[in-house]
Amino acid sequence: MVLRQWREGLRDGTRPSRALLAAPFTLIAVVTVVDINVPPEVHLGPFLVAAPALTASFAGPRLTACVGAVAVLAQAAVALTRSSIHDLNHTYQIAALFLISAIVTFFAHLRERGTTEMVRLRTVAEAAQRSVLRPLPARSGPLHLASFYLAAEAGAQLGGDLYAAARTDAGTRVIIGDVRGKGLDSISGAAGVLGAFRALARQEGHLPGLAARLETSVAAHRIDSLNEQDEQDEHTDDPGITEAFVTAAVLDIPDAAPELRLVSCGHPPPLLLRSGRVHALDATEPGPPLGVGALSPAGPTQDVFSFRAGDMLLLYTDGVTEARDRSGRFYPLAERVASWSGLGPGQLLERMRADLLRHAGGNLGDDAAVVAVERLAAPGGAGPAPARSAEAEDGR
Repeated sequence: MVLRQWREGLRDGTRPSRALLAAPFTLIAVVTVVDINVPPEVHLGPFLVAAPALTASFAGPRLTACVGAVAVLAQAAVALTRSSIHDLNHTYQIAALFLISAIVTFFAHLRERGTTEMVRLRTVAEAAQRSVLRPLPARSGPLHLASFYLAAEAGAQLGGDLYAAARTDAGTRVIIGDVRGKGLDSISGAAGVLGAFRALARQEGHLPGLAARLETSVAAHRIDSLNEQDEQDEHTDDPGITEAFVTAAVLDIPDAAPELRLVSCGHPPPLLLRSGRVHALDATEPGPPLGVGALSPAGPTQDVFSFRAGDMLLLYTDGVTEARDRSGRFYPLAERVASWSGLGPGQLLERMRADLLRHAGGNLGDDAAVVAVERLAAPGGAGPAPARSAEAEDGR
């Protein structure tokens, strides 16, 4: 128990428990009592060094210095009890113990300073995450939403995957995307796409028009990145990545009609959960990723699918479906989701998150983002069903 608390304290920087704090003092007491009672030719004083060394691994410099001082006093008590404080052997032991205690106290100071800096950086990262990737609202009109984000990089709070929802006069617009690459460039790209979506979602009435304006924004960001890369390449022999694009799915879910509109920009198709069955909403003519729209002169096109009361929509990035287990098998998203029918968005994603991490052994190869959207109640003025239904897609 104490060892586990020690490991957890090192990992998250929290204060150690009382039981853990008692460990070095218990060690000093045990060594002192035994050292006093063993034969004269046996010396256990060097074991006292373990007390301040152990303390330095989980506590700050003050407590480490305190434990070191107690250890030195204990060694002096042993010397007085067994022979004399002036005994050469005990004198060397006391001096060595004092010196080692001072050294480990200094290292405890360095560790505490590093931990403080790490906590500060983690706080800044979490604030940046909340600013860039804002939590989705639990409700948006007749919709119930939930989401989760898993960064592949250890210790990271944010990566290149993105999602957002915006409320409009007629319904809710949602985007999910994946910026090519990793690191700061992908985070910058994700922030740019999210900023553009939030600014344009309420301005552009036509969904393909919104996707086209997002394409323009990402393309402009790509040109700026290329210009910056050219400047860097002039001063280095190691040119960086000069390509940037974003796969995305942009959706418009009206309040007054049991349907959803989808513009796919090279993104994995959403999954529709209905009556225990899973349907992939494949776009008729998926467009290229945002940032390379010049490859498709026709511009973005939208598909319309039925989305009735009780339906659940699952949006995800390829970090989910490309997660592998130890044998190299991909995560069977559709199969797992079908087995969890009847759960709400929050419960579904909670189970899916745990199952995904278990499948990947706790280490994802890529960032993973998932959004679940459930229509809670059919609007009173719902119109006729759209031309393309989920059942029709499933029967193709």
